[in-house]
Amino acid sequence: MSGARGFAKIIIVLTTITAAIMELLDTSIVNVALFNMSGSLGVNIEDVAWVITSYAIANVIIIPLTGFLGEYFGRKNYYIVSMILFTVASYMCGASTSLGMLVFWRFVQGIGGGALLSTSQAILFDAFDPKDRAIAGGIFGMGIVLGPTLGPTVGGYIMEHLNWPWIFYVNIPVGIVATILAINFVPKREGEGANKANINIDYLGIITLAVGIGSLQYVLERGEAEDWFASHYIQIFTVVAFVGLVGFIYRELTTKNPAVNLHILGSRVQAITNITAFVVGIGLFTSVYVFPVLVQRINGFTAYETGLAILFPTLVGVFIFPLIGKAMGAGVPPLPFMVVGCIMFGIFGWYGGSMNGFADRWDFFFVLILRTFGISMMQLPLITQSVAGLSPKDYPSAIALSNMTRQLGGAFGIAIANNYISNRFAQHRSDLAANMAVSNPAFVERLNTITQGIIARTGATFDAATHQAYAVLDFTLNKQAYMLSYLDTFRLITLFFALVFPLLFLLPRKSKVDAEAAAKAAEEAH
Repeated sequence: MSGARGFAKIIIVLTTITAAIMELLDTSIVNVALFNMSGSLGVNIEDVAWVITSYAIANVIIIPLTGFLGEYFGRKNYYIVSMILFTVASYMCGASTSLGMLVFWRFVQGIGGGALLSTSQAILFDAFDPKDRAIAGGIFGMGIVLGPTLGPTVGGYIMEHLNWPWIFYVNIPVGIVATILAINFVPKREGEGANKANINIDYLGIITLAVGIGSLQYVLERGEAEDWFASHYIQIFTVVAFVGLVGFIYRELTTKNPAVNLHILGSRVQAITNITAFVVGIGLFTSVYVFPVLVQRINGFTAYETGLAILFPTLVGVFIFPLIGKAMGAGVPPLPFMVVGCIMFGIFGWYGGSMNGFADRWDFFFVLILRTFGISMMQLPLITQSVAGLSPKDYPSAIALSNMTRQLGGAFGIAIANNYISNRFAQHRSDLAANMAVSNPAFVERLNTITQGIIARTGATFDAATHQAYAVLDFTLNKQAYMLSYLDTFRLITLFFALVFPLLFLLPRKSKVDAEAAAKAAEEAH
């Protein structure tokens, strides 16, 4: 299909990018409103976390199936219905009066949103001529990074001026406009949805995928909150995840018409690409998760200030995407970008682990620039590598698997971060508490100074002031232990990128995909 022209092309670009950003924004916008939601709905914070979990589970189930569903129903029809579903579910989320109702509609929203992300890029690439589709990939990559980055900023602003339902209501006018534009401007491909009768639906593959991936996502999302395998629910869902995934793999490798073609993972390039996508998911989502907790808990940022701290360096760095797309379109191979991006993200993690509790927003600016550039330089090349050496009929499965592994990498990274922070906090607290002994002159001097200050301010007795001084020191000790734990987690991210770095050199020095195949790969991406 030749690219669109003029006004139609502009509208398609705006529609698809907006839809992708809207979907990804909803993966993180809720995070800043959990406490408000728990109070409004009368539930504890652990239960209301299901609002995040249900959305993530729906996303990770639907993403690998979007290629099949788009082929079966027709890509434009599937895209429009998904957008309508996402918009309606957004309204129902905001109107929910109970946790069960909210969790259900968040799951529905995740089903529609996962399809938006997975179909928007294909439509976007159709709007560009083959020689320009790498540039289109750069434009879309901006949305991939901007979406989760904008979430804390928009969410923080809404929570300061409105209330939590507006986190969902804000999607409604955007969704309505995007749907109208998609109906009028997104073209249908020739023969789209016409071969429905000739497509054999792999029901067993779809069911085992949903059960296996959904259960695994639950374990990763809720493991820390449920105390991992001390919880019967985690034990049960772990077994279900194992059985479901083994059944899914066996089914997809033995059936003639699999919902997801797993045979492509037999290729060295595909295996390494998916491992790398998994690590990129760890870096992208874990950094967005840990940074807000660090600066709000330790540095005293508000939710809105946190969002701004992430937003500005992202806006500066995100413009590298079109440049990478243009360079790849001119024939520069993806490997150099991936190598440099991996190094930059590793430096981000290590340098981020050296910050302190007195850093302000601008102190984090350079650190977050490294993060944005690192992700930017890895994301678009991964799209090209994910289809290297494959026939065109395998592109949708390859891209879907790459997207799914990136999403699972994010869930895995957050789960590991939660567990790691908990363990490192206990260790750091123990190490720091060893210095809080009367045999330590520095501690005794600090304790006496605080005690005398409390007596001077409040007139409390010596014993009461001493008790309050110990409480102050204990609070300071916990804060320091948490800070060291968060900084350790940034360095843990560096470790993952260091482990995957040697594997990059096993990828081909030049892309094995010719220009037309690369264009087709980009068309089927997401």
